[in-house]
Amino acid sequence: MPPPGVCLNILNERHEKEGRGSVSNPDKFLDQDFKKLHQYCLMNEFRFIDGMFPPECSSIGDGLLHQNELARIVWQRPRIMVKDPRFILGGVSRFDFRQGRLGNCWFLASIGALTFQDDIKKHIIPQEQSFQKDYAGIFHFRFWRFGKWVDVVIDDKLPTIDGRLIFVDSQTPNEFWAALMEKAYAKVCGSYANMNAGSVSEALMDFTGGIHMTFKLNEAPADLWDIMFRAARSKSLMGCGTPAGVSQENILPNGIVEGHAYAITGITQVMSNNCPVRLIRLFNPWGQGEWKGDWSDKSSKWQTVSPEDRTACLSIRDDGEFWMSMEDFCKSYSDMDICSTSLGFLNASTDCQWTYKFHGGRWVTGTTAGGCLNHTGSFWTNPQYHIKLEALKGECANDNDKNLLVSLMQKSDKRNRHLDSNFNIGFSIFSVPPEYKGRVGKFPAEFFMRKPEASSKSFLNAREVMEFFRLDPGEYIIVPSTFNPNETASFILSTFSKTDSHLDEKSIDSWTITKPSPTDKLNDNNSKVTLFQKYTDQYEEVDAEQLQRLLNENLLQGNSSGFGLDTCRSMVALMDLSVTGHLNRHEFLRLWDRVATYREIFYRTDISKTGDLSLSELRNAMIAAGMQISDSMLNLMALRYGSKGNLTLESFVSLMLRLECMSKVFEKLSDGKGIYLQAHEWMHLSMYS
Repeated sequence: MPPPGVCLNILNERHEKEGRGSVSNPDKFLDQDFKKLHQYCLMNEFRFIDGMFPPECSSIGDGLLHQNELARIVWQRPRIMVKDPRFILGGVSRFDFRQGRLGNCWFLASIGALTFQDDIKKHIIPQEQSFQKDYAGIFHFRFWRFGKWVDVVIDDKLPTIDGRLIFVDSQTPNEFWAALMEKAYAKVCGSYANMNAGSVSEALMDFTGGIHMTFKLNEAPADLWDIMFRAARSKSLMGCGTPAGVSQENILPNGIVEGHAYAITGITQVMSNNCPVRLIRLFNPWGQGEWKGDWSDKSSKWQTVSPEDRTACLSIRDDGEFWMSMEDFCKSYSDMDICSTSLGFLNASTDCQWTYKFHGGRWVTGTTAGGCLNHTGSFWTNPQYHIKLEALKGECANDNDKNLLVSLMQKSDKRNRHLDSNFNIGFSIFSVPPEYKGRVGKFPAEFFMRKPEASSKSFLNAREVMEFFRLDPGEYIIVPSTFNPNETASFILSTFSKTDSHLDEKSIDSWTITKPSPTDKLNDNNSKVTLFQKYTDQYEEVDAEQLQRLLNENLLQGNSSGFGLDTCRSMVALMDLSVTGHLNRHEFLRLWDRVATYREIFYRTDISKTGDLSLSELRNAMIAAGMQISDSMLNLMALRYGSKGNLTLESFVSLMLRLECMSKVFEKLSDGKGIYLQAHEWMHLSMYS
C-alpha cells in the first residue's frame, strides 16, 4: 500500500528543496527509475514492457481510430519492423519526421522548433540511448510539466497496422527517435488520443520550462519583427498557427493549411532591389506542403537578391519548409508564440537581467476559492502573494518599458489531458500602503475594497493567463483567482521582473491559540467534578463509551447529531497522559474546558445558525481561536473533517483538539527545527493519538 497523499506531498516539497524536478535532477514520472529498470532488464536478459503505459488499446485512447482499425493494431518493436533500427541517424533534424494519423501538429511543430536548440534538445532527448549498445527495449525522455521536469520511461513497442507506424513516422524508415518521443508525450497526456488537438504554446513550455508569450498578429506591436529577430538569436522556441477554416486542415490555394500549427525556423533580412525585406521561415510538420506566394521556393523574388543571400536561404525542395515576408506572415497566420527561459530578447539593451520567481498554489471550494473581485465577501480568501520590487539600476533605470510579467497557469491534476477542465482565471495586483507594510498573514477583506493597481485584462478559459506591466518600486499583493467562487484547481503563479524581487505567500502557520473564557453553566470545578462522577467506573475514570454518554447528554444543543464513539476514542487517546485508555478526573477537566471552549467558538462563528460551520465560517472560527494557519493547512482540514462543505460541532471539536495536541507534540519532541523519531516511537505516537 502506498503512503497517503499528505505524506507524498511532504516528500515532494522536500524533493523540490533538494532540487528534485530541476533541469539537472528531473523527477521520476510515475516513480519509474530509468537507470534501475534498464539495469534490471539487462541483468535478467529480457525486453522491458511498460505496465504504466501498456502496449494495448487503452494507450491509444478513445475516439481516435475505428474499432476495426483497433483490432488490426500490432505493437511492434523497431527491431522487428526493420533490419537495422537506429535511435538517431545523422543527428536530430526537423526533416526527420512526418505527421501521422494523430492531430498533434502543435506538438510536432514544437519539435521542429526544438531541433535548433542543441542544449534543450539534448536534455529532452537523451542522446546515449541506442538499439545497439545495452539495448533492453526501454527508452526515456524529459519534459517540463507544471513546475517541474520529469523523466518519462517507455518501452519501444509502437502501434502499427500492416507493419506501418500509425502515428508519426520517419523520413528515414530505420530512425525512431521521433516516434518514441511522441509515445513518451502520449504517456504524459494519458493516451495518444489525448494528444489530438492542442496549442503550440503548451508543447513549447513543456520543452523549455520557460515563459511563453502569445502575439495576436492582427494586433501585433510595431516592433514584433525586432522581438522575433532577437528571440531567434537567443535560446527561444517559436511557433504559430493559422485561423480555423470551414473544414479541419483545409489547404488553401496559396498552399497554407487552415487550422494548422507551424514551427518558425528562421528570421532574416535580405536586400531586394536595394530595399530591405524582412523574411520569416516556417516549417509544416507534415513534412510537405508549402506556401506558393512571394518568397516561396519557386518565387521570382529570389532573383532580386544577391547570390550569397540566395545560396544561404533558398532550398528548392518539397520538405514543408519555406520563406515568406513579414507582411504575408501577419496576413496568413492568426497568432505567434515565443517561449524562452529568459526574457532578455524583449529588450534591445543586454544590460537588463530578468529575475524569475514562482509559487504553486491551489483554489479549494469553500476555503481558498473566493472568485473574482465581483465577490467582495470572499475575494480575500483567495491565495495572496506579496511581491517587493526594487528600483531599477544602471541602463535599466532609464528604461520606460514594462518591468514586470505575471503569469498564472492552471495546473493539471489528472493523467488524462482531455479530462482537465480549465476555469476562467485571472489576477489582480494591489499596492501595499504604509499602514499595511510588515503585516503578518493574509490581508483582510476590507483591504481589497480599494482599486487594484493592475490586473489581467480579462478572465480566460485557458491554460495560462499572462500580462506585462510597468509598476513603480514598492510592495504589492498579487491575488490569483478563478472568475467564479468555489472552483477547485491547482495553479502556478510566476513573475519575471527587471529588478531584484521577492515573492512570498501571504499565508503562514502560527500555532498560538488564545482561548476565550467558556460561558457554559459548569463554570466551577466542583460542578464539573460532580458531573464527571456520575459517569465514572469504580476507579473514578471514564472510557470512550462513558465519555460519549457524558458529552452527548450534557454538552449538545439543538439538532446536533452527537459525538460518535470513534471521536470519543480519539479524544481519550489525545488527553490520556497515563496511556490506559481511560481519563481520570484531572484529564477529564482538561478535556472539558477545551471542548466547552471550542463549542463556544463554534456557536459564536456559526453566523448562518444552521448548526454547522461552512468552510468560510471555519476560517473565522480559526481566527476566533487566535490561530493563523496557511491556506494549504486550511484546505486539508476542510477535506479531512468537512462533509459536503460543512463541519459539525463534533468534527470541529475533534479538529481543534488534534491541532492543539499535535502542536504540543512537536513542541516537546523537536529541537526547534524538526523531530527525529525511531521507528517504534513513530508507530506508538501515530497509532495512539
